[in-house]
Parts: sequence; structure tokens; C-alpha cells
Amino acid sequence: MRNMAETSAVRPGEEIDIERLSAFLGEQLDLPTGEIEVEQFPAGSSNLTYLVRLGRVSELQKPARSKGTAEHEATPDSGTYTEYVLRRPPFGNTVKSAHDMQREFDVLSKLSAVYAPAPKPLFFSGDVSIIGSDFYLMERRHGLIIRGSVPPTVAGGEFLGTLLQKPARSKGSGDTETRPITGPDLITDQNARVAVCRTFIQNLADLHQLDYRSAGLESLGRADGYNRRQVEGWTKRYFAAKTDTWDELEKAITWLNDHIPTESGASLIHNDYKFDNVMLLPEDLTKITAVLDWEMVTIGDPLMDLGTTLGYWMSRDVGDELLNMPFNPRVLMENISRQQLVDMYSESLGRAQRDNKAPEMLFYYVFGTFKIAVIAQQIYARYVRGFTRDARFARFDKFVAALGRIASGAIDRRRI
Repeated sequence: MRNMAETSAVRPGEEIDIERLSAFLGEQLDLPTGEIEVEQFPAGSSNLTYLVRLGRVSELQKPARSKGTAEHEATPDSGTYTEYVLRRPPFGNTVKSAHDMQREFDVLSKLSAVYAPAPKPLFFSGDVSIIGSDFYLMERRHGLIIRGSVPPTVAGGEFLGTLLQKPARSKGSGDTETRPITGPDLITDQNARVAVCRTFIQNLADLHQLDYRSAGLESLGRADGYNRRQVEGWTKRYFAAKTDTWDELEKAITWLNDHIPTESGASLIHNDYKFDNVMLLPEDLTKITAVLDWEMVTIGDPLMDLGTTLGYWMSRDVGDELLNMPFNPRVLMENISRQQLVDMYSESLGRAQRDNKAPEMLFYYVFGTFKIAVIAQQIYARYVRGFTRDARFARFDKFVAALGRIASGAIDRRRI
């Protein structure tokens, strides 16, 4: 679970036919493809994401891999090659509605025109003979993704400069040039941590305030009855993917089905909004360069979206295993509470000034935790049933059990 390199060799069993892809891209793109190279972004656990390089690939000086727990995706040299991102469903997918590439492409086509952090898609292909599934190609964005725990020895305003460097540029004699990137000290500076989290939450609030009708996205979902459909739908998904009995998680399922609130409103919602899906500008972490993974975007209750974000946000009392999950920003979670995130969200919407009251988030937090547990259970079931050989998923049953305990504990305590 610790290998969070920017890209890596494609995992066994998840390869794609490079020759067929190269021929297809040569027809679709208005540029000579030349050589092609395909690597994989290893961090995702649902739809598969690949980096496609086209051009004089053999002459590249590829970006250096960071050994830290933050990830820098560096901008390539111009004029040498062009990079794209390819998205396809996971192998062994049995829930087509959860991995609908056509839908994701159509959403991004419209959303990228009105919401700057959404990457622009280029084209969709439903021809499964090319790589074995439908897929789409989109532009590549660059930025910093904060993951895991920042080493405690890194401090003093050189957090980014120590962990991350600009890619080495070949000078033709084997020597390289590196340029440090400076940034805030997230280890010791609480103001910096608050500022980064405030940007993160403000961006979610901005998404929720978009006029989805004028963007042509009103057909994405139906707001009325959204909360009930979500609880009942994810309950069915859990039992369909069940491999073990998790008493505490199933207690939370019963409680959720008995406490479904009416919708607080209707907005465009991401449904998987977390730091692992957000890219930041390395030189200024209060600027977002991209929001990724739009496979679950829909129209629904914005508090359900916030609840999912809270579900990913672990506190010190859950233990190191969950705090150290590499897609979680431990350096932020240990210093910013879930309630602080809720307060930031209220302030972003002006709710605090209007009625001085943040929303009651217990139901939404428990639901978000439960939903993440179901996602983990579906992934674990794919592994158990032999549809993926990705060793990262062998222990996902532990996460399902732990998330069940967290959801049940929140219900007992009656607070997030």
C-alpha cells in the first residue's frame, strides 16, 4: 500500500494492446504518433488510469519519481512528446453503471467548460477491440497530490523543496539540473494547514453552487428522493459484494435505513471528493489545478457529498492503519477536525453568516463512511473472486471492518 509513485509499469493482468492503441490514436489525433509508451497511475482502486506518451518517447528524460509521500506531477519538456490520460473500467467489472466511460466522458465534456478544475476529455471509444473495453482519452493536468504522512524530519519551509524537485533535464553529459520548489511548512504551521483545507472545502462548495442546468447537466440525476435511493442502493451493493459478515457495519446499515432525511438541496456533486483526487499548484497550495475521478458525479444532496469527504477524514482515535492509508493526508487529518471542515463549508456558502448554524452532519458522515466501506468491499470481492491480481486489495477486508467500527461508533456517540 506504500507504493504511490506518480506512474509505474502496468500491473500484470491490466495491460492494454499498445499496437492497436497506437494505430487508433494515429487516426484520431491530428499529429504524428511516432513512438508510444504506456504507463499506469498505480494509486487508483476503481477505474484504471494510464499515462500515454506519444512522440519521440525514447529520447525522454522522464520525471524523477518522488520517494516522499507527496506526489509531484511535473510538466514535460515541450516539443519532445505529448502526454494524455486514458481511462477504462476495471477488469472484472460487474457493475456497469458504476464504471460508465461514456457517461464520464459526456460529463467532463460539459463540466470542463464551466468548472476549471475538471480536465478536458478529447474523445471516447466504445470499440472494445482496441484495448478490451470502452475508454476515453483526456488532457493531462499537472500538480501536487498530498498523500500520507510527511516525514517529521522535513520542516522549516522546505517541505515541498525537500520532497519534490523539478524533473532532471539532461545536458547531454550525464549531469542534471534540479530546481527546488518551496512551499508552506505543513509539519509545524497550522495556518498553512488550515489554508490548504479551506481551499479544498471552498472548491467543493464552488462545485455545489454551479448552475448545472445552464451547463446542460440536469439529466445527470434526480434530486427528489436522492437520499433514500442512495442508502437503499448502496445497501444492495454491499450485500451483492458480501464476502464476510461485518456486524458493526450492518448495524450502521440498519440505522441509516431508519434515519434517512429529506434532501437539503440539489446540486452537482462529485461523490468521491478527497485530497487523493485533488491536484494543487506546487508553488501555491491554495490553488487547485485539477479535480480527478468523476465516475460517480450526479445531481443530489450536497450534504451527502460533504459526508463522503468526511468519511475519508480519519481522526487520531482510529489507529495508525487507517491514518496511514496512503491516499489520506495524515499531516492534515491529525491537525484539522471533521467539524472544522464542516464549519469551513458553512462559511464558504455563507451559511454561518446567515443563521450562525452549521448543518447536522451525523447521518451524512455515517453514510459517507458506509459508502466508502462498500466501495472497499466491492474491490475486495473482485480480488477474492480472481478478477484482479492487484496485491494492494488483499487487505481491503480489514478496511471494511474498520470502517464499520467507525460508523457504528459515531452512531453510539451521536457526533461526527
